[in-house]
Amino acid sequence: MSILQVSNLNHSFGGREILKDVNFRLLNGEHVGLVGPNGEGKSSFLNIITGKLQPDVGTIEWAKRVRVGYLDQHTYLQEGMTIKDVLKDAFSYLFDIEKEIEDIYLQMSDVDEEKMNSLLETVGMLQDMLEHHDFYLIDSKIEEVSKAMGVDKFGLDNPVNDLSGGQRSKVLLCKLLLEKPDILLLDEPTNYLDEEHIEWLRRYLNEYENAFILISHDIGFLNSVINLIYHVENMELNRYVGDYNDFLRLHEEKQRQLEAAYNRQQQEISQLKDFVARNKARVATRNMAMSRQKKLDKMDLIELPREKAKPEFNFENKSAPGRLIFETKDLVIGYDRPLTRPLNLRMERGQRIAVIGENGLGKTTLIKTLLGLINPISGTIENGQNIELGYFEQEDTTDGTKTAIDDLWETFPSHTQASIRAMLAKCGLTTANMESQVMVLSGGERAKLRLCKIMNHPTNILILDEPTNHMDPEAKEELKRALREYKGGIFLISHERDFYEEIATTIWQMIDFK
Repeated sequence: MSILQVSNLNHSFGGREILKDVNFRLLNGEHVGLVGPNGEGKSSFLNIITGKLQPDVGTIEWAKRVRVGYLDQHTYLQEGMTIKDVLKDAFSYLFDIEKEIEDIYLQMSDVDEEKMNSLLETVGMLQDMLEHHDFYLIDSKIEEVSKAMGVDKFGLDNPVNDLSGGQRSKVLLCKLLLEKPDILLLDEPTNYLDEEHIEWLRRYLNEYENAFILISHDIGFLNSVINLIYHVENMELNRYVGDYNDFLRLHEEKQRQLEAAYNRQQQEISQLKDFVARNKARVATRNMAMSRQKKLDKMDLIELPREKAKPEFNFENKSAPGRLIFETKDLVIGYDRPLTRPLNLRMERGQRIAVIGENGLGKTTLIKTLLGLINPISGTIENGQNIELGYFEQEDTTDGTKTAIDDLWETFPSHTQASIRAMLAKCGLTTANMESQVMVLSGGERAKLRLCKIMNHPTNILILDEPTNHMDPEAKEELKRALREYKGGIFLISHERDFYEEIATTIWQMIDFK
């Protein structure tokens, strides 16, 4: 049965055409991976089908009474709510039913027997709905899922405005799983999740009986849960049966066939033009030349996909620092409470340290404390000499109202516009990206802009907090290559084992610092 039908969809944003004549169908039980390079319109498509964005033209038809659960990259949590308040909100529709039952009971005080029987029948039906959806087990269900996802460790009675980006993502994912919608829409759900909870989500989605659409640049995770791929590129949306590896094979074969057809057509066009040019002036062959020209005029031209801008990441190296990078003495980190025991840590020149562990253990807090952005609860930090560092923050604080060109130009004011454009192009941003406001760029495109600022400033230490979040596989692989070739030290937070294991020489587990 078709749950969703999208027909002839066109969408543009920020003066840029993103989707053109898109058609899409979702059937019950399909587990769909929505893939494509950064900025091609994956998140926009989900926002359109959920009504958050309006397309220029096209129709979106959902089956009746379908409940949709959507986890997007930028969901807002209302300040002042506790974590438990947010999770209970997953059952708001059941509380509405309970209120409806209460209202019906109030009506029963003054009705005749026939009306009374009708109201009792309605109450019975509504009561069955509450019991079917475990309304009277809400607290235990919240406890079960929050424990499975590690959210209980944040303190369910704590306010959401104290949460980190990773903790917010976990809370929102918990809420979505508690809602048990008929269809799940998941935009990068593994961003900020640690390995244990990625594995839990993997098992959950494999057992999920209903349909879902998943955007993820974690190919291993994607392959383990989906059975269908929709590929977004060059404003098109194309369907492939199988996992991501099947898609790559079929897509490459399709590209080879398209290129062969294009070459054949170009050869035919060249021959037809040559015949027309040689014969249109001769009376004896003019009619044949006109016939060839008509064939040329009516020909549906095959177009090859436009070449994608491929990122080329290279970090400028500064002369080596002293042997010591930093050393801590009995350092305790945290905000209003300690997150660690007293730590005696040391990083030396040439070390490549990856810090891993669950959300909420203090990985980002450790980085910010070492950088002096927040004060330690106790202890000291000694920094080495001649250190020039580049810092990639987990949270994007870029001014969204500026264009990418203006934003980078502020960092490098002595450069010409041509050199600024060249720097952005090397990082895989197109002319349209460069001239767009930062707020209309995708998460991956914004990450490339932030990396561009770091790469073009000579450094000897890189401090990177989840740099691969939102990045497409091609950009991720290029970043991995660039970091392997970087001559300085690296201090990296990452939840992607395939990424950090090829870069780090030392692994620090945050759980060991408790």
